[in-house]
Amino acid sequence: MLCGRRWIAMVLALLLIGWHGAALCAAHPPATAPDRPNVVVFLVDDLGWTDLGCFGSDFYETPHIDGLAASGMKFTQGYAACCVCSPTRAAMMTGRYPTRYGITDYINQAGANQPENWRRNTPLLPAPYADRLPHAEKTMAEYLKDAGYATFFAGKWHLGPEGFWPEDQGFGVNHGGIEHGGPYGGKRYFSPYGNLRLKDGPPGEHLPDRLASEAASFIKSHRDQPFVVYLSFYSVHTPLMARDDLRKKYEEKRQKLGREESTWGIEGERKVRLNQNHAVYAGMIEAMDLAVGKVLAQLEKSDVADKTLVIFTGDNGGLSTSEGHPTCNLPLRAGKGWNYEGGIREPTMIRYPGVTRPGSQCDIPICSVDYLPTALAITGVAQQADDPPLDGVDISPLLRGERPEAITDRALYWHYPHYGNQGGAPSGVIRQGDFKLIEWYGDGALELYNLAEDLGERNNLAKQMPKKAEEMRQRLAAWRNETGARMPSKRE
Repeated sequence: MLCGRRWIAMVLALLLIGWHGAALCAAHPPATAPDRPNVVVFLVDDLGWTDLGCFGSDFYETPHIDGLAASGMKFTQGYAACCVCSPTRAAMMTGRYPTRYGITDYINQAGANQPENWRRNTPLLPAPYADRLPHAEKTMAEYLKDAGYATFFAGKWHLGPEGFWPEDQGFGVNHGGIEHGGPYGGKRYFSPYGNLRLKDGPPGEHLPDRLASEAASFIKSHRDQPFVVYLSFYSVHTPLMARDDLRKKYEEKRQKLGREESTWGIEGERKVRLNQNHAVYAGMIEAMDLAVGKVLAQLEKSDVADKTLVIFTGDNGGLSTSEGHPTCNLPLRAGKGWNYEGGIREPTMIRYPGVTRPGSQCDIPICSVDYLPTALAITGVAQQADDPPLDGVDISPLLRGERPEAITDRALYWHYPHYGNQGGAPSGVIRQGDFKLIEWYGDGALELYNLAEDLGERNNLAKQMPKKAEEMRQRLAAWRNETGARMPSKRE
């Protein structure tokens, strides 16, 4: 009898092992149309790396996003493709570095930051840049719409004038996506909005909640077909405006914590905030979190959460050196508009039920260009021969806990040939392994950091490791040449 029991146990164990192995192999099969997973993307504007509870904030409150992190995988080295918004947004849409189609700065429709209109007294003229996402580029929405997905966009677009809005780039629904980089019409974050692609709600309606309601309504009505919901918040971009109740809540919290005084440091010629105590900004963070929670709750109510890939990230670092200096990115250096880590590293998480282990964490660097190829791989949508080649990679192996060399050993690149409104200057970056090199285009100065040992980028190793610095500089130059990157020019 004992031998029989052991035999039965062994058979059951083998069956379980076989099932588990099959599950791992099947975690990422080419999906057929009926069972293709949905895709939900949350893109937050100007979100700092430590602006969430799950990434270390002890002042801002983000329980719904923290819950998302606890139910999926948190990426501690998630990067935006640029230190300002429009290039990153384009990279997420296309899976390609923004240098390839020329969107290297935030899009100013009046062209004030183009070299021919440049009025600031700077050593260089900024490089010219494209002011719209070309129709020749294929977006995430276009790929998935062609495969039978219903496609929805809400919030900030900032990728070109009318004719280049979301509905012209593959999205069947567009609530609020126009050329502007912030909610600058009407009463801004409150209705009436003065937005050509967003009907006004009741007076005083709050923008992040309205966008979330539109997304939730779309999920509810499309639960029986595969869908893409791309919720691209205007939050937490300026203007700094919060609901009165939330502002008051954080004013009281600030007083209770004894954080009435702000602390400051210096970054270049700018002061930089060194603590998190801005009550209005905290209220904006919480309102954004509530909006995320509303959408996640609708996935559950519509019984589609278990077949929905959820991606949460930001478009550039937190605003710490200008325009109100509302947040602090420590231990990272600087913030939005700078190529230091505070300007490009983003709080990032991905949940893919049945694949990501709840509460897991990944320390492999990933970038905005990776989300499109990952979504295509998971949904089983193939590229066609005439589609533009992708720069990003499918990171779904990371979601399964694997660490393939093709991902872990690759280099990531940044190119910002402009002067940021926040104090940054023309520069480029290459990151490979633990090392990060910054090349300043004005004087050719190099800064080399070992991020594993120096996350705050204070110990420049370029003179100690000249061969390493020069090797990385040459690779960065080769990448710029290969992608057609435009450079700033010297003033005559």
